[in-house]
Order: sequence, then C-alpha cells, then structure tokens
Amino acid sequence: MKNMKNARDDKGTISVSLVEEALTLARARGFEALPLAEAAGIAATMLASPKSRVSSAQYGALWAGIARALDDEFFGQDSHRMKSGSFIAMTQTALSARNGAQALARAVGFMRLVLDDLGAEIETDAQRVRLRFVEREGARPPAMFAYATYFIVVYGLLCWLVGRRIPLIEARFRCAEPPAAHEYRLMFCDDMAFDQTGSYVDLSPAFLELPVIQTTKSVKPFLRDAPGSFIVKYRNPGSLAARVRKMLRALPMAGWPAADQMALRLHVAEATMRRRLKQEGYTYQSIKDDLRRDIAIGELQDTDRTIADIATTVGFAEPSAFHRAFRKWTGMRPTDYRPARADFTRRAESD
Repeated sequence: MKNMKNARDDKGTISVSLVEEALTLARARGFEALPLAEAAGIAATMLASPKSRVSSAQYGALWAGIARALDDEFFGQDSHRMKSGSFIAMTQTALSARNGAQALARAVGFMRLVLDDLGAEIETDAQRVRLRFVEREGARPPAMFAYATYFIVVYGLLCWLVGRRIPLIEARFRCAEPPAAHEYRLMFCDDMAFDQTGSYVDLSPAFLELPVIQTTKSVKPFLRDAPGSFIVKYRNPGSLAARVRKMLRALPMAGWPAADQMALRLHVAEATMRRRLKQEGYTYQSIKDDLRRDIAIGELQDTDRTIADIATTVGFAEPSAFHRAFRKWTGMRPTDYRPARADFTRRAESD
C-alpha cells in the first residue's frame, strides 16, 4: 500500500457549515447561493448534507467568488465595503515592511482605512502581542465569522510575510459560541472562549523582530490563492489531536499504531492521551476516521482512480464497507464527491 502523504491533505478539509456561513452572507445581499457554490466546485448535494466536507481549494474558490460577486472582500459584514482589490493593496503596503512588527502595524492600519465598524488595536508586552478588536459604537455586533474574516486576512498575510506560522496563545470573543466552534478552534487555537466581555487574539511575540522575507517576485503566486487559502494553510498545529494526525499522516495506514502504541510515541500514558483528546473534542478513533475521510475526499476529487482502489488505499477490503463508512462520515456517497463525469461512469461506480 502506498504512503498517502501528500501536500493537498496536510491541513484536511473544511466543514460545510463554514460554506453555509459564507453563502448566507451572499444570500443576504440578494445573490443565489447555488450558482456561487457550483462555480467553486461545491455541488448542491454537498450543501444538503450537514456532515459533508469541502477541500481547501473549493473553499478558497468560494471565498473569491463571493468577494467578486459582492465587490466586497469582507462579505458585507461591515457598513463600508472592502472593495475587490483591497487585499492586493494591503499586501503591497505591508510587503515593504522591515519586520513582523511593522508588517502587523501596516496591515491593521490598512484595515482601519477600509472598514468602519470593526477594527483592531495592537498591545504588546514580553509575553504576547494582543490584537484587540474595536467595534464602532452603535454598529451591529459582529458574528464569529466577521471576527474570523478580519483575523484570517491580517494573520495569514503576516505569517506569509515572515515565512512561518505564528503561534497563537489564546482567543476571546464577545459573540455567542457558533455552531461551527470546532472549526474555528482549528483556525485559531484550543484556548478559545465566547460570550466574553471583550474580543482579542494573543500571538506569541517572537515574530515581531523577524524580517519580512517575501519580495515582489514571490507575491504573484501568493495572491493567486489568498486570502481564501489561509483558512487551512495556517491552522493550529499545536493541539494533541494535530500531533496525532501528523504522526498518522507520515505512516502507511497498514502501519497505524493502536492507541497504546500511539501514546508511547507521544511519551504520555494512554489514559492521559485519551483525556486530552476528549478535552479537544476527539477520540483516537475519530482522528483516524477523519484522516481516512480527508484522504478519500482528496483522492475522489483530484484523481481518476476507481472507488475500489481508493477504498483499498484508505484501509477497506471491500468497496461496500467503504461506501457505508463514507456515508457515515459525510452523509453522501463517494460518487457525489467526483467532479462532473459521464453518467455511465457514475452508475458503474455506484454498483
């Protein structure tokens, strides 16, 4: 069995709940959701299944498509539009910064120019750099998606400029806990709380003195996928679940260790591993299932391999068992994740 480690799945997939949050904003401005989703390669069947997942490329394409349709890269979440091209201008403004501190200041300053209702202030001490959100008095209270949109745009740009993911320490938000809180913890960090008196994100301060390493030569490929790609590109890697997933990702599935052996690899007691994973919302089995699911989705969308071959790759001796597991994971059939193909091919693979 081949080792399935590859770049496309290093960060996993994205819940359709975040797709729905983005589409809801487009609907509120009079746009039909389905054409926007289909243009990004997201089929109606995916939208209809609450457990379905999309690839980072699909979500990035949806992000860009909605921004173009609304002529607003902030998706109508502020009384002042962040018109198309704003992110490019912000990137160019920050590209000439000397270091991380100056780049952050320029990015936050730029956002202050293009948004009226939501901004941020930078507070720095030896332990952390706090990005404290400032909301205009009288404005509609931001939802979590608005905070996340602002933060991902600024944070993703900053990480790219200094050439590394900047660790996050904690995040606090005034809004109520959203249904997709688990997905937001992947974006931010495990220490995340809602219904707080203020909203802020604390970053580890080591990036402040790091030089900006990007140039005008590296900016073009970066802008091709940004900022939609940031949703998964700079996800939180520090949780125990992420460490377990990374270890599994480096092994062929036939060699995936039992729970006690994984605990040994992590240098913790098995009971400790189980407890910490439970605190993060996982079990060891759920991590393995999620990884199988994400690899299968990637193979279905990005290759022409038969479903029987993919079933074998992700550890199923019988295609029928893979079909049942895939329905359990996503609420859909494996063929529903295929790009548009001839009807007879779909029927043959469903047999």
